[in-house]
Amino acid sequence: MNFKEIKEYFELLKYSGIEEMVVSNQFEASISNLKRAKRKNTDKDERMKLLKSDCLNCQKCILSKTRNNVVFGEGNIYSNLLIVGEAPGAEEDLSGKVFVGKAGQLLTKMLNAIEINRDDVFIANILKCRPPENRNPKPIEVENCLPYLESQIDIIKPIAILLFGRVAATNLLKIEQSLGSFRLRIFSFKNIPELQLKYIRLYREMEIQNKILEFIYP
Repeated sequence: MNFKEIKEYFELLKYSGIEEMVVSNQFEASISNLKRAKRKNTDKDERMKLLKSDCLNCQKCILSKTRNNVVFGEGNIYSNLLIVGEAPGAEEDLSGKVFVGKAGQLLTKMLNAIEINRDDVFIANILKCRPPENRNPKPIEVENCLPYLESQIDIIKPIAILLFGRVAATNLLKIEQSLGSFRLRIFSFKNIPELQLKYIRLYREMEIQNKILEFIYP
């Protein structure tokens, strides 16, 4: 029961002629928990808005001179699943939106295959600005930009993180390995499980589907 439903319930009681009522300690505790949850959600929204404002004005590296738009990331900040890619591409740079090119289309199909709506998860990148010619991020660029992603992770507090590609995996996990050695393995980032994949053929690789669902629907 949310605040709106509680308000409607009491209005109905008042309309019925009931002016006073005795409530149990359990009910009072439930109201208190709802208030705390509302404050917590408001804090999360405000923290993400402030972080986005800071990120959109970032001038920490040379990519700020060549970008068209900062691609902060988007989606549900209350999601159990966070998806992290490498960096914006040309289409993302022009639109300011994350994963809208071919990789984004693949990601949407991947999520739909396991009955997850793209709008229900949060999607971000290691870098918030496009590297020229889609080259790999330079260490100094990652160093300057990664704190934004780490702050997003701290705000969202996902149950699982899906890393899309080797660059995302090596830079977030700080592990230098081949792509093949990453695939289908689960690592940990600040006690958050991470499933790393370059691409997913979910209709054949049901093991991957089960792993993802296991984390986000415990």
